[in-house]
Amino acid sequence: MFWPCRYKKQIMELRHLRYFVTVAEELNFTRAAARLHIGQPPLSMQIRDLEAEIGTPLFDRSRRRVALTEAGRRFLEHAREILEQSREAVEEARRAGRGEAGELKVGFASSLPYTSTLADTLYTYRQRYPQVGLQLHEMFTTEQFAAILHGVLDVGFVRHGGLEVPAGIQAREIGRDPLRLVVHAGHPRADRGEVSLAEFRDDGFIAFPPDVGSGLPFVLDRLCRSAGFAPRIVQTAREATTQIGLVAAGLGTALLPAPLECVRLPRVRYLAIRDEGAHFSLAIATREGAPNPLLAGFLDVLKEVAG
Repeated sequence: MFWPCRYKKQIMELRHLRYFVTVAEELNFTRAAARLHIGQPPLSMQIRDLEAEIGTPLFDRSRRRVALTEAGRRFLEHAREILEQSREAVEEARRAGRGEAGELKVGFASSLPYTSTLADTLYTYRQRYPQVGLQLHEMFTTEQFAAILHGVLDVGFVRHGGLEVPAGIQAREIGRDPLRLVVHAGHPRADRGEVSLAEFRDDGFIAFPPDVGSGLPFVLDRLCRSAGFAPRIVQTAREATTQIGLVAAGLGTALLPAPLECVRLPRVRYLAIRDEGAHFSLAIATREGAPNPLLAGFLDVLKEVAG
């Protein structure tokens, strides 16, 4: 069935509110039109259209003065709020487009808080982008890969030596930390400044479980086999600090990144390793493809901090 259009439906727009607020502030159509840089007749027409849409007069008009009606006074308060909210929304959108607002979800491996890279990056980023919320998640590397692929994380600080990087993830090395052998103070080589792994072929090792999602068990195995032996694992622990505590108890020797040397326990010594490749890579992981402005800003700060 065809219904003839008998009237033009009015749609309230932000410009109607701006026109109304300006007239309400000036209480004079001529001055209001000058402020708005439009003619007085079009302004009067826009106000009449707005009143028609609302269904009640907003102004009392006479030859001598223009005044707000009670409806106009009530409408003015809400109109100002709506205009302010629209300005805030526009500015928020612009900040987001520049990478200056929003929420960034960052993952990191457990050894990262002991390095300057994570602390310096987060500190610099918060100073530069104070309106961005940071969600930090401590995760093993394989957990970070899965979280990035599923959108739970935007970026991750990973230790992926020996681990396969999944399709859809790009991991870029940003640094290498030397590895240390963590030994009991009573170990025959505890007072040595530097050692070779071959000297520890008879030691029992404390390591991460193979399925924990850290690349360190693979690095331990690779380095030991390069030194001519397979490591004998006598104890596993999921946390690096737990491994250090077990070394202090005399339960074995551990292989950990050098930044963990700051964990000082009685009866624990950290020994430098001269073997080639005795380091643990640090990489930044993101989804493949161009980063959004929020992530791009973070990566720029990271590049500046990590060089």
